[in-house]
Amino acid sequence: MIWVLVFFLRPVIKLKYVDFSLVMDVKLTSCSVCPWQWEEVSGYDENMNTIRTYQVCNVFDNNQNNWVRTKYIRRHGAQRIHVEIKFSVRDCSSIPSVPGSCKETFNLYYYETDSDTANKVSPAWMENPWIKVDTIAADESFSQVDLGSRVMKINREVRSFGPVSRQGFYLAFQDYGSCMSLIAVRVFYRKCPRVVENGAVFPETLSGAESTSLVVARGVCVPNGEEVDVPIKLYCNGDGEWMVPIGRCMCKAGHEAVENGTVCRACGSGFFKPSQGDHQCLQCPINSRITNEGATNCVCRNGYYRTDSDPPLMPCTTIPSAPQSVISIVNETALRLEWSAPRDGGGREDVVYNIICKSCGGGRGGCTRCGDNVQFVPRQLGLTETKVHISDLLAHTQYTFEIQAVNGVSDQSPYSPQYSSVKITTNQAGKEPIDTVSRTPDSITLSWSQPDQPNGLILDYELQYYEKSMAEWNSSVVRSQTNTAVIRGLKPGAIYVFQVRARTVAGFGRFSGKMFFQTMTEGIFQEKLPLIIGSAAAGMVFIIAVVVFVIVCNRRSSERPESEFTDKLQHYTSGHRMKIYIDPFTYEDPNEAVREFAKEIDTSCVKIEQVIGAGEFGEVCSGNLRLPGKREILVAIKTLKVGYTERQRRDFLSEASIMGQFDHPNIIHLEGVVTKSAPVMIITEFMENGSLDSFLRQNDGQFTVIQLVGMLRGIAAGMKYLNDMNYVHRDLAARNILVNSNLVCKVSDFGLSRFLEDDTSDPTYTSALGGKIPIRWTAPEAIQYRKFTSSSDGWSYGIVMWEVMSYGERPYWDMSNQDVINAIEQDYRLPPPMDCPSALHQLMLDCWQKDRNNRPKFSQIVNNLDKMIRNPNSLKATTPLSSSVHLPLLDRSTPDFSSFSTVDEWLDAIKMGQYKENFANEDFTSFDVVSQMTMEDILRVGVTLVGHQKKILNSVQSIQGEHWTGPDPQPGLPVRL
Repeated sequence: MIWVLVFFLRPVIKLKYVDFSLVMDVKLTSCSVCPWQWEEVSGYDENMNTIRTYQVCNVFDNNQNNWVRTKYIRRHGAQRIHVEIKFSVRDCSSIPSVPGSCKETFNLYYYETDSDTANKVSPAWMENPWIKVDTIAADESFSQVDLGSRVMKINREVRSFGPVSRQGFYLAFQDYGSCMSLIAVRVFYRKCPRVVENGAVFPETLSGAESTSLVVARGVCVPNGEEVDVPIKLYCNGDGEWMVPIGRCMCKAGHEAVENGTVCRACGSGFFKPSQGDHQCLQCPINSRITNEGATNCVCRNGYYRTDSDPPLMPCTTIPSAPQSVISIVNETALRLEWSAPRDGGGREDVVYNIICKSCGGGRGGCTRCGDNVQFVPRQLGLTETKVHISDLLAHTQYTFEIQAVNGVSDQSPYSPQYSSVKITTNQAGKEPIDTVSRTPDSITLSWSQPDQPNGLILDYELQYYEKSMAEWNSSVVRSQTNTAVIRGLKPGAIYVFQVRARTVAGFGRFSGKMFFQTMTEGIFQEKLPLIIGSAAAGMVFIIAVVVFVIVCNRRSSERPESEFTDKLQHYTSGHRMKIYIDPFTYEDPNEAVREFAKEIDTSCVKIEQVIGAGEFGEVCSGNLRLPGKREILVAIKTLKVGYTERQRRDFLSEASIMGQFDHPNIIHLEGVVTKSAPVMIITEFMENGSLDSFLRQNDGQFTVIQLVGMLRGIAAGMKYLNDMNYVHRDLAARNILVNSNLVCKVSDFGLSRFLEDDTSDPTYTSALGGKIPIRWTAPEAIQYRKFTSSSDGWSYGIVMWEVMSYGERPYWDMSNQDVINAIEQDYRLPPPMDCPSALHQLMLDCWQKDRNNRPKFSQIVNNLDKMIRNPNSLKATTPLSSSVHLPLLDRSTPDFSSFSTVDEWLDAIKMGQYKENFANEDFTSFDVVSQMTMEDILRVGVTLVGHQKKILNSVQSIQGEHWTGPDPQPGLPVRL
């Protein structure tokens, strides 16, 4: 682009320069001390138009030195000035008697200055201080013949000079013996115009000081554009033209390029664009819509869903309909079920089936979930075929089986899966659960068999009975520590109905079938009195033998104080020393439990400082507590939100009723509650470092193995305490462990019972067989049958160990919950985290035993960890990954460079994306360079965390065909038991 600097010459001549669109007023000032001066005369241009010119023609006089200059011209930031001159020159040979001093050239000069200070004598009319630009010669000259026809031959010459740095300048023309005319002078500079190139806006840029200069201009992405390659720049050359584009911008997600890439327009209604790029917006797939312009994805319509692994262009799908044509074949206590696929698969191909078994064997409880004694072949959940074989059912029992159809989006639906059900009754004869030992006219002595598969250690039995002629609701209850009971106060000759059920730490089981027994009449009792007396004598002998046996066992057990018998004896016979957990929901008035286990605090003692989070029922704050006569302490405060229901208040305070029963250094300590004023509050000790999972992620690689084992030991000690109190946590996970400033870990969050009944938006607690359960942390029997025991807490503790040793990695990574369930069912287990000692990983595998009876107790876990801490050498050996283990579903091997197009994508894949800028700054931007990185290079890039150094170097060396001396830093293949 050319910009004209308009200047004025004196006197005024109107010059029309037809080659350019601008008309300039020119003023010249002649030299007042020169022997001759330029004169203003009239003439004609090429088109015979009358023009005014400055001319000089003193060729017959020697030593000519005629000067004329322009008015002051401001340079406007230009560094190089261009001058276009139109002039005519007479041929010296056409002038009669011309002397030898006749010339056909003239000189062009310039003079720089910061202000308009020139006059008729200054600057001096000589080459110094003027700077010569060039001597200009005519391409064409005119002769006497041309003068006769009054036509001049006009020349056009362009000269440039620079760099110029002052505020302005003057131009001067020197004649030294020619016959010529100045017709027009045009002064201009060049610049590159504002332009949109490669998706970026480049500002107007002046050309450089030299004709070969290239001036760099940085570009800015157009609105809603994003840089792809940096830096984005263009070069402006000396002719005012853009050249050498570098870098580019692309329209960001939700926007497409229009108007030749100069505008990024938001995707319109019904269209979306999922990622950055040059591609156009795409139409929303079936069953989806957008909520606003500029959409990056289309939201599924109500009742339709999409999984995380579904591509954006895949239509939204829904849950399948119920299976069809269910066929059941009963063979004594075994069953075969077959069915047809659903009429509607929801638009997906990943339909599988779950079998829900309910036993309807009578009793007041109605139908209940089947126990884990029932066997399913090939499995109960995730069936890909439309048939299953079920065995080990109870005889003479009515069952209901629900065949659920689920697919990849069933977990996202708020509704339960569609199912078809079938009812069957087993027909194999079996022994009756209750039998009589003896009868009298007013009593019956009963015995019964222990359940084949009790859910933990049996604490006692509950025997329910009523007279057959009476209503069932009028029944009586007897408790027994053994599997026998004597029922007294009965009517002679009356028939009674009996049912029995067992109680474990997990609660009551279901009642047995109803059995009918009749007391003896008075006459029969007298006839059998001698036999009864004989039997009683024999019984006394038996009792004496049992007492002697117990004494001998006690003596032997005193020699082995750590035996299992002693542990159980102390646990179950020293009740006055061992505190047992009491479920607050067993209270008719939940407020009574709060009053019994939690201390009421006056609200004036509590000062809330700031909100630090949000809970299910309200805000979580930090603050101060000052109780009378005690120093002020820092506390955490859970508040109940305004507008709560009575049930929400009960559920909120139930956690305080639970926490208030615990007193252990590794259990979060309850300070008290505020219930008599608003807001209702639960006040606990304050844990400075927050939840364990986030704390570990923030300090990746910063702790020694001994420190990590110390944290695990504290968690295990807290869980041992809860186990000794007969409390089952149900939600043991690193997110529910809090860490104080001394790195002491404490078990918290005692409210999972709420999640098992109520809905929650937390994706961690996912529907599984009718309840909300944290699938990744929960034992298989708890997922399938809701059998929560100390053993299921032991499984969860193994997951916590894995979380700690992997510094807060998500268990099972990005697998879906259904994939996790299927993998565990097939005996696959998490691999050892990077640098995890083999002894710790073996303890994890012990916690993940499928048979819960084979899992270690928390007392054993504490002892094992204590031994490791006392013997650090046991923690040095790490577990290499076996090359023979293979499971494509869970393959987490180090990714190959070939699967990525950029280094940034590779860093994202190994979860090291925070170092993208570091790699770019050190020019590690290609895989050829990255593949040659050493540990020194990684340190130079700025990776200081040891764990991150090993993860990056391991990935690099896997490409080189080398191996790290420790285990695979990426989550490796799972271990199969």
